[in-house]
Amino acid sequence: MDTPLLTAREHGELEALLRSPGCRVHRRAQALLWLAQGFPVEEVADLSGVSRQTVYNWADRFRERADLDLPARLTDAPRSGRPPTGKGVIDPLVAAVIEKSPQDHGLRSVTWTAPLLCQYLRKAHRIEVSRRTVGRAIDRLGLHWKRPRHQLALRPDTWRQAKGG
Repeated sequence: MDTPLLTAREHGELEALLRSPGCRVHRRAQALLWLAQGFPVEEVADLSGVSRQTVYNWADRFRERADLDLPARLTDAPRSGRPPTGKGVIDPLVAAVIEKSPQDHGLRSVTWTAPLLCQYLRKAHRIEVSRRTVGRAIDRLGLHWKRPRHQLALRPDTWRQAKGG
């Protein structure tokens, strides 16, 4: 076989797929099966693409959850941490307001910007989001805008005559 089985891009995409939530359960199940067959933890970790400690954690968590059904023993536990994003929540709010002028909402601007939309969402809807989150919402909605370019007044063709030239 002269050509490689996978291109570098395909290899990266497959690795990303293995890290996706649905594949995590399969990866853990396979690792536990290898452990049950007597494979050393180091080899299971190498084959799974994780650290030895992760394999130990999977096995411990699987044993600790003996009272749950099998799929629940393999899934991630609920975690505390960063709150959910504004995805889905702010999209309709941005879509509803983007066609109108910011001045209609008591803001001192003639065009919308991501920081201005953040300010509007905070004041009108009490939703605290970052500029980046608003930018993503704009991308999801397929909106495109350019900031206005300020053009100085063009000089008339006769402007040199006024100088005596």
